Amino acid sequence: MKKLLFLFLFISTSASAQVQKLAQVQKIEPPFWYAGMKNPSLQVMFYGESIGQYVVSVSDNVTITDITRTGNPNYIFVTIDTKNISKATTLTFSFSEKKKTVFTQKYEIRDREKNSTLRKGFDASDVVYLIMPDRFANGNTANDNTDNTTEKMDRTKPSGRHGGDIKGIIDHLDYIQSTGATTLWNTPLCEDNDPQGSYHGYAQSDVYKIDPRYGTNEDYLKLSSEIHKRNMKLVLDYVTNHWGSEHWMMKDLPTYDWVHQFPGYGQSNYRMTTQFDPNRAETDKKYCVDGWFVKTMPDLNQSNPLLLTYLTQNAIWWIEYANLDGFRVDTYSYCDKDGISKWTKAITDEYPYFNIVGEVWMHDQAQMAYWQKDSKIGAIQNYNSYLPSVMDFTLHDAISTVFNEDKPSWDKGIIKVYENFVNDFLYPNPNSILVFAENHDTQRISHWYPDLNKYKLAMTLVATIRGIPQLYYGSEIGMTGDKDKGDGDIRHDFPGGWNGDTNNAFSDSGRTESQKQYFDFTAKLFNWRKTKTVIHNGKTMQFLPEENVYVYFRYNDNESVMVVINNSDQKKTFGTARFKEGIRNFKSGKDVLTGLDFDLSKQITIDAKTALILELK
Repeated sequence: MKKLLFLFLFISTSASAQVQKLAQVQKIEPPFWYAGMKNPSLQVMFYGESIGQYVVSVSDNVTITDITRTGNPNYIFVTIDTKNISKATTLTFSFSEKKKTVFTQKYEIRDREKNSTLRKGFDASDVVYLIMPDRFANGNTANDNTDNTTEKMDRTKPSGRHGGDIKGIIDHLDYIQSTGATTLWNTPLCEDNDPQGSYHGYAQSDVYKIDPRYGTNEDYLKLSSEIHKRNMKLVLDYVTNHWGSEHWMMKDLPTYDWVHQFPGYGQSNYRMTTQFDPNRAETDKKYCVDGWFVKTMPDLNQSNPLLLTYLTQNAIWWIEYANLDGFRVDTYSYCDKDGISKWTKAITDEYPYFNIVGEVWMHDQAQMAYWQKDSKIGAIQNYNSYLPSVMDFTLHDAISTVFNEDKPSWDKGIIKVYENFVNDFLYPNPNSILVFAENHDTQRISHWYPDLNKYKLAMTLVATIRGIPQLYYGSEIGMTGDKDKGDGDIRHDFPGGWNGDTNNAFSDSGRTESQKQYFDFTAKLFNWRKTKTVIHNGKTMQFLPEENVYVYFRYNDNESVMVVINNSDQKKTFGTARFKEGIRNFKSGKDVLTGLDFDLSKQITIDAKTALILELK
């Protein structure tokens, strides 16, 4: 009898231990949180085998305001009120069954950095340097391949992993700063465990974890620290629209509608205009917004409140954890527009001076302006995105052709650039628009303009107009590439970033003569810009181009800069009387690029395909 009783107790104890083992928390997200947040509500997601069956309580007199169980018993979402938590502490969540605690889970609340809510984001005083980490520099060869990631390093493949990492970025921060850049934007660094083509990072498989082939979360914190030591800023590339098919949740979805299903995969039609077209067919809007960007990127459903809170908290967690200065948001206008508006507002409510720039890849200023915060165009449909900044794709469109148009006509030549700025009245804040000649998704500027002089024209424009200029890694040394050959061709490895590279463009002595000419011009231009508040926040006055010569002024009450761009293939001479409104009482101008002085009471002569940046005196 005793043996039977012992056996029964052993089996019961073993079974109980097995239930407890299965029910232990496998994932907690956010993994920890911060005290003193403006929004005190915190949704903690617990994931574990059948964890949804338990009654949950929490210590320290913290109030649970909501518990959500989904159709998947492996999840439970517990929302607590943190308003009375003013400093770092550790909470204990208890999971009970039949009034008996089965297991407990510690949860850390950390202190915030002082004045965290007042952090100042990047703005028009900055120059953003965009890199693809996998293609920039390999600082740590030990993490080129890791056991817990699928795709291995192979530099022979244009779409393969090449080994660039966070250590490589840190090692070359001095170089980045020497270009005149003040802000670093990396394409996504979180884990992307797709079996191939994972180097770009836009198919994330864990949004709380740095991809181990780039380094660790602690390496990212070091990058942030090193950047801020240089009084530079750090921008994280955030993806709200989709994850990768290898994301851990895709193996066990919290809810069926966590992602958009048709059922399963449905391809986006990419027609973002259906977001606001009053004459649209609803099915067309559905396939734009709900359709998957590509088959390996499941489309997230921002209209699901649990998911929206998850994404919002994840974004805020990274801001606090890594001391970020801004976000660039991928495929912003593909998201559910009400959901992404709530996401953006929640972040900017918490951080009123934080900047977020959205990728709104459209080709009409009114359509792009729709997406900027407080847009009067959006207001026609009672919509406000709360998005501080958009990307100036219409200017990019003009830049891609204009400097090859030597002979002007009604709609060809430098008039395209002029007409772009005519439409600035559509934007609530044109000074907060990101301006660029190329990025990681476009043709390399060298493909359009293999001529250094035309590159100089494009960079002069980007550096002196309203908005926030962005450089793409390698522009400053004339890196080449052709998108028609595939994205890998516009994302070459930076020369000198790998052991054994015969060309080291990171150092002055290692650059070729051509690279040196590109770099010296770029660095001089953008380092000058850093000091010029009249460029950062001054007004713009532009004059109609004549004979493919474009003149505009950036000015304030005390200062004025006159920019002349001769887009003609001929030397031009013109009188200055026409520009008296911009010249005002200034008598002369010194060219920033050459140091030459110009008498503003006389004619100005400018060589073909040349620009002048005249500081007026």
